[in-house]
Amino acid sequence: MDLGLGDRVYLVSNVTSLLGSTCARTLADEGALLVLTDADEDQLAELAPSIGERDRMLLVPGDLTDAGTETRLVAAANARFGRLDGAIISCGGGDAPEASTLAEAPDTLWRENFERGLLAPVRLARTVGRIATGEGASIVLTLASTVHSPVGGAGVANGLRPGLSMAGKTLADELGPRGVRVNSVLCGAVDDGGVDADFFADEGADSTLDAVPLRRRGQPEEFARAAVFLISPAASFITGTALTVDGGQDRVL
Repeated sequence: MDLGLGDRVYLVSNVTSLLGSTCARTLADEGALLVLTDADEDQLAELAPSIGERDRMLLVPGDLTDAGTETRLVAAANARFGRLDGAIISCGGGDAPEASTLAEAPDTLWRENFERGLLAPVRLARTVGRIATGEGASIVLTLASTVHSPVGGAGVANGLRPGLSMAGKTLADELGPRGVRVNSVLCGAVDDGGVDADFFADEGADSTLDAVPLRRRGQPEEFARAAVFLISPAASFITGTALTVDGGQDRVL
């Protein structure tokens, strides 16, 4: 299937993460032009050659928790490529181990997680949605499958993630009349390069994988292909939806 991504321009945030870089690489392989952003300027520059041709991407370091970064990113895309067709926006961010329960989490942790994990991605999504120039622009939010049910040791994230998912659906309603689509991809039981990676690789993880019908851990490329399909013109009549990529682990209808 031709996804129709050739020479279309997409922004990818948190690109130095494993899932972010894999999404960017998959877009590049499909012929897209890229605007890549991350708070770590050195890692961003180091990673770029492994993603694609340097003249087909623009590196814009920046911290999305700083208001105004989102406007600078969109302006840079239009200045370099003359258009912006959408974005894959990471909505990561979790609780600090020392205050990981809802009952014990201090207000400062709520504020930090709200700024990083909810307000920052929403601010970028709405800015892309308002200013995107390409016909049939598309936004994909990358979230965790835990938006459907709480998990232990993640009290603040349990409180914020469902709100972010609903914000995506609301934005789909608001931007739909302008032809802008907004979808989410929910990650579960996928190797994201985080703290769970070693656990899933360990023999002791067998009981956890028993809860995954496919009986294995997903690979970053499997998650990225789902995200890239949703952002592409091939998914032109899909908006306001959340696609779970977890090998069937989520039992929610």
